[in-house]
Order: sequence, then structure tokens, then C-alpha cells
Amino acid sequence: MTDAETSARMSRQRTRDTGPELALRRALHRLGYWYRVDAPLPGLPRRRADLLFPGPKVAVFVDGCFWHGCPVHATRPARNREWWAAKLAGNIDRDRRTDEHLTALGWTVVRVWEHESVEDALGSVLAHLPAR
Repeated sequence: MTDAETSARMSRQRTRDTGPELALRRALHRLGYWYRVDAPLPGLPRRRADLLFPGPKVAVFVDGCFWHGCPVHATRPARNREWWAAKLAGNIDRDRRTDEHLTALGWTVVRVWEHESVEDALGSVLAHLPAR
């Protein structure tokens, strides 16, 4: 169990419209790209892509360093270590299963880290989209 303060803090964590997501969306929109935001994934109930390009079948995820286990910036809470270890490992496992499922359906999955520059993230996404 977590204390009330921790619970309240964690409940305020954004699941969409984070700063890195908004910056990437703005950059793509300036270049003339249209996409779906926080879109459900085909065949995966309760899972969503941060950006979805249905035509070229590209799903983009802007992964948070804490929640998705960034190899550079991931941290582990001091309280409830075992619970958090299992929770965060489960997130990473779910990400891999999502990637495999979408790839099997012919989708391209692009994952960028929240700490990446907008230019780097944009380059990763544009590499899989038709030119505008």
C-alpha cells in the first residue's frame, strides 16, 4: 500500500498531452501531417498510441523514462520496492507485447523517449512516414 500523499501525487501523473508529446505533435502538424491522438490500437483493447497514422500504419509512443524503464534515466522508488519493480517490469513487458502485436498486423511502431529532443523524435517518426 502507498500512503495518501504518494497516492495523490501519482494520480496527477498525465497519461496524455505531456510536454514531449505536445512538442512532437506541434512539429508534425507544422509539417502538414495529420494523426490521431491517444488512439485505440487495433486488436488491443485498453491500449492506446500517443499518435496514430492510420494510412501508413504507423503507431508512435512517447515513453516516459520512469514508467517505461529508460536505460539512461529510469529510477526506482525507495518505498514498496518489490511492488514497483513488478509494476515497472510489467509495463515494459506490455510495451514489447504491444510492439509484437502491431508488427504482426503490418504496423510500424516508433517509440521515442520523453528526454529526446524534438528534432530527434521528429526524425525517428518522419523516417517511417511518406514525405509531405
